[in-house]
Amino acid sequence: MEDYYGKTNWWPAEGIFEIIAGAVLTQNTNWLNVEKALNNLKNNNMLDYAKILHEKEDLVKQMIRPAGFYNQKYSTLIRFCRFINEEFNGNFELLKRMDTADLRDKLLNIKGIGKETADSILLYCGYHPVFVIDAYTKRIVSRLGISEESDYDKLQIIFENALPADVYLYAEYHGLIVEHAKKFCRKKPVCKECFLAYICEYKAEEKVG
Repeated sequence: MEDYYGKTNWWPAEGIFEIIAGAVLTQNTNWLNVEKALNNLKNNNMLDYAKILHEKEDLVKQMIRPAGFYNQKYSTLIRFCRFINEEFNGNFELLKRMDTADLRDKLLNIKGIGKETADSILLYCGYHPVFVIDAYTKRIVSRLGISEESDYDKLQIIFENALPADVYLYAEYHGLIVEHAKKFCRKKPVCKECFLAYICEYKAEEKVG
């Protein structure tokens, strides 16, 4: 995948809070919708936890509306902003210094933040070596025949046992999976053009069918 796509430099963002906002907003939607919401925040100079906390609720909701489920995502975003304010006094650098397991537990205790969102924050903001499992990952490993496992923790263990614990590697690998799922391994896959078709069980079954 790296030979085909090159370096992804994933996660696409200009700062830590933009990564966090993106991780929250991407829940149950595609990245194109997230980009629209992030651009709204950016254009209104609102990619800042303190500004989110103090801005009128309706205005922030309107900005993030393109990402869908905006009431719920607004609530999650506010809870995280309160967390970073109360726990770290707004110092995102402290995310890097905490023990990985302790920080993960704290993040998962924030209502609305699940394992994928927490691990995205750990990896891309705190530089903790945890492999992020998303719907794209589950889809690709299942179709390739690597694993039928859909449980988040079990699938994460498969990746982390197979790869060295390296933040850059995990980030790039996740980015490549996202790129491949967007270009070829879609819900309705583009198998004929996919360069992984020769090792894909899904493609093989399609031929038999």
